[in-house]
This record gives sequence, structure tokens and C-alpha cells, in this order.
Amino acid sequence: MALWGGRFSQAADAKFQQFNDSLRFDYRLAEQDIVGSIAWSNALCKAGVLNSDEQQKIELALNELKAKVLADPSQILQSDAEDIHSWVEGQLINVVGDLGKKLHTGRSRNDQVATDLKLWCKQQVPVLLGKIDELQKQLVTVARQQQATVLPGYTHLQRAQPVTFAHWCLAYVEMLDRDFTRLQDAHKRMDTCPLGSGALAGTGFPIDRHELALSLDFAAPTRNSLDSVSDRDHVLELMNCAVNSMMHLSRFAEDLIFYNSGEAGFIELSDRVTSGSSLMPQKKNPDSLELIRGKTGRVFGAYAGMMMTLKALPLAYNKDMQEDKEGLFDALDTWYDCLDMAEMVLHDLKLNEEKTREAAQGGYSNATEMADYLVSKGIPFREAHHIVGAIVVHAIAKKLPMEELPLSDFKEFSPLIEDDVFGRLSLESSLASRCALGGVAPDQIEFALTQTEQRLSQRG
Repeated sequence: MALWGGRFSQAADAKFQQFNDSLRFDYRLAEQDIVGSIAWSNALCKAGVLNSDEQQKIELALNELKAKVLADPSQILQSDAEDIHSWVEGQLINVVGDLGKKLHTGRSRNDQVATDLKLWCKQQVPVLLGKIDELQKQLVTVARQQQATVLPGYTHLQRAQPVTFAHWCLAYVEMLDRDFTRLQDAHKRMDTCPLGSGALAGTGFPIDRHELALSLDFAAPTRNSLDSVSDRDHVLELMNCAVNSMMHLSRFAEDLIFYNSGEAGFIELSDRVTSGSSLMPQKKNPDSLELIRGKTGRVFGAYAGMMMTLKALPLAYNKDMQEDKEGLFDALDTWYDCLDMAEMVLHDLKLNEEKTREAAQGGYSNATEMADYLVSKGIPFREAHHIVGAIVVHAIAKKLPMEELPLSDFKEFSPLIEDDVFGRLSLESSLASRCALGGVAPDQIEFALTQTEQRLSQRG
């Protein structure tokens, strides 16, 4: 049922109707549309458009409709309504008759859909914050379990310096912390209510928009009607939050895919999050992680699509904005699922501590320690760097790790090197020396874990 037919003498073509209608995806806004309509009926009552008896009848019918929708949202899709707004209005008219036709007084679908979508966006924020929080807590749990597990750190995908698996976990906790606060920040900016802005110039009835905004749990009404109906910044910000977080999850996935490979052999993933090969019986594939990595592109694409949709739109509302929902819904659904799957991957994750330690000892990852040792003997760092580079070349030629070279070999490069060098080249010494805030020294890891646990426990 179209709500705008009076201007037209000819029915819309069926193909155009199918192209134009949005019920198949905007049905997800049913609850928000009903809640917004109840608030609008109260505002109309206070403005003298509805009497209290009429308002109560409308509110009762809408609450009954909301209960039916929550019990079975799929029933909406059996309708031929143009969109969720016309479906709700049609259902209301079926129950209360012509009284239902009064509800749209002073309201446009432009401010109606803007309000519905903002309400929906606001409601997603605590759900997503909760899922980020769960993943962070699981990372901290694993970090506690693997606090002393040595792992090679990489730059350029080459072994660089030894770290610990706990340090690796905490790196992703920090990334997710930025995702968490970014989402909180986005929520503050979307906390304004467009309802009462009309089509673009404001409503023609004496609506108290401050009271209306508070009734819908918004902090305040929007300040400009023209902007209100055409603003989709909250959609972009939520999708941007998803994009940033999915980038972090994709890096998390890539690390674990590499750690799980036969070449590294650092971890073993649970059977619950892996699959086999249809041809090769020996395979155990990290499909959960590969899908997180793959779905990142899908979310990036949705965000880019929304940016392109909005980039050249004139004020105010344009039908292009109907494209704001499918990409948003899919991006946030995907983000939620990937956060959930990342947490599942961490459960029952097994580490091969012998392999990680062996890898951390290889690749001359103690070279920086050797340079720092020379600096402690009074040699300028740039000169020490050059000396250690030559020592590494020498050790490679002799097919020995640096710590197994005899002292006489070391003295060929600097007479200042003494027996105390060997204590500095162990993994334990290398880790312990990184004792500044944020480093991998055991006391710093303990401090970071304790601080993180306290921070996460204090979230309301």
C-alpha cells in the first residue's frame, strides 16, 4: 500500500515497485518505527492534534503490534507494503480504522526513517561494545595462561626480537580498546533526535521536540531540520568503527594463520573452528580465521559504497539514502560474527612452547641485546650496530648462533667484549632488559595484565 497515491492517476509499474520497495530489508526497523510512532502520538496529543482517548487507542494498538513483531518478525515479509513505515501504518489502520490515518500528521517519512535508523544504530552500540569486551577478556585469559611463553617477534615477517605470547595478546587488547572507545565516541554524536524535522523544513505543529527527544531516550533534538533528514554521519561512523575493528581482527587472523602453519607450528587450533580437505585427509584448515580475514573486505566495501552514495547528494533527502541500510546491516552483522568467532578461536588454543622458544632463539634475535651490551661498554650505538652486524655475518658463516661463539671470536670485533656477554645474550636476559613501560620484561607484562584486568572489570 502506497501512502502517497493522491498525486498519481496511474499505478506504478510492477518492476519499478520491486526496484523501489525496501520492506525486504528495512523490516528490521519495525520495532524502532513502532516506538517512534508511539512517541509521536504522545507529541501530537500534547499539541492538541489527538485527544487522550485517541492517543491511548493508538498506543495500545501499536504496543500489541510490537509484541507480534518481536514474536515473529518474518510475518512482515509476507506483505506487499512499500516499506516498514507503510506496513506499520497499514497494520494500525486495520485495527483502529481512520484514527490511524491521523498518526502521520506533521510527520514525514524523511524524519521518520532518519529517527528509526538512528534508534537502531544506538541500540547496536551496547551489543557491539559487549562483544568487544568479551573478546578482550578472553585475550587476557589466554595471556595469563601463556604469560611466560616466549615467542619470536617479527618485523617484515622476519624474526626480530623475542617477545611473549602474553605480550602478543595484550597488543590486540590495545587495538580492541581503541575500537571500544571509538564506538563509545560515535554513540555520543548519534544521540540526537531528528523526529519533528518534517520533510526538510520542520513540522507545522507545536511539537515540543526536547520532550519528544527525551521520550525516545535521545540526549537532545537535532538543531537543523534540513541537516536532520539528510544526515547519515551516524551510519558512516558506525561503519567506520566496524572497518577499523575488522582491520584489527584481520591482522589477528593473519598472525594466527601463520602461527598455525606447518612452517611455524607455534599453535594448534581447536577442531571446533577448523575444517578438513575434501581431497587431502591430513589437512586441518584454519577456515574460521581465513573467513574473518576474507569478510574484512566485505565490510570495507560496504563502507566505501556508503561513502560514494553520500558524497555528492544535495540537501535534503534523496532516494539514494535508501541505500544506507543494507550495507550497514550487513557490515554490523559481519563485525559481530567475526568478534564472536575470534573469541571462539582463542578457546582451546594450544601453544607449542618448545617450537616458539626454538624460533625465538633463532634468527639472531639477540643482536639488539649485543648492541646494547657494547653501548654499556662505552661504544656509541651506531658503531655498536656496525660491529654486531659483522659479528652476525661471522656467526652465519660458522653456522652458529651468536651465543655459541667463543669469546675469542667476539674479541676479534671488539676487545671490550668480556665473559659477561653470554649472560646478556640469553632469551631471559633479552626479555628482562625491556623493562620500560609497555615492554616485554616479566614485571612489565605482569603490570600490564593487572592494569588491563582492572580496567576491564570497571566497565559499567
